[in-house]
Amino acid sequence: MFPKWTNGLRVLFAGALGFVAIYVAGIVTFGFTPYATDVGYMPVQPVQYSHARHAGKLGLDCRYCHVAVEEAANATIPPTQTCMGCHANVTLDDARKALVEPILESYKTGMPIEWIRIHDLPDYAYFNHSAHVRRGIGCVSCHGRIDTMEVVYQDQPLSMSWCLDCHREPEKHLRPLDQITNMSWQPTEPQETLGARLRAEYKIDPPQDCSACHR
Repeated sequence: MFPKWTNGLRVLFAGALGFVAIYVAGIVTFGFTPYATDVGYMPVQPVQYSHARHAGKLGLDCRYCHVAVEEAANATIPPTQTCMGCHANVTLDDARKALVEPILESYKTGMPIEWIRIHDLPDYAYFNHSAHVRRGIGCVSCHGRIDTMEVVYQDQPLSMSWCLDCHREPEKHLRPLDQITNMSWQPTEPQETLGARLRAEYKIDPPQDCSACHR
């Protein structure tokens, strides 16, 4: 039915389809790897600040430093004055004093510390911290056990599919509002039961349409 010379075209067409299939599979696979999601991203900060010591051992509440997390879209990076609220009155040994030297210098000069953002969403994605923490989503759900991290790293992929999984079944993550910043909190009843009750009590109905995050 077809001339013999078309056999070469069929082979070429089949090869092209195979290449496209492999390319798409590779892109999708790469999209779920830490190289694309930044899971484990742990930059070297200008100050060796230990969340394990401050939030864990000393028990500082997240909101002491991230003061706007319940009212604003951004959690805010604490200014040097927040650090000095304690360190102006704390006596340290020489080793620990050397660690906070950049903070003391910042306080003297008025120049802010250039912290490196770790959890950095793309500009086209909108996220509001207050909308989550005021509705029963604990810090640990997105940031992991910060209170055990000597150096903070990205614990979750923060991808669109990851966000949608929670929006579709928020009861898996909901907790009492007075336990939002309690990293070690565990439910005293099955999470599904507690979450379903809190979802009804808090009137939780997360949007799943595009405009919820892409505005």
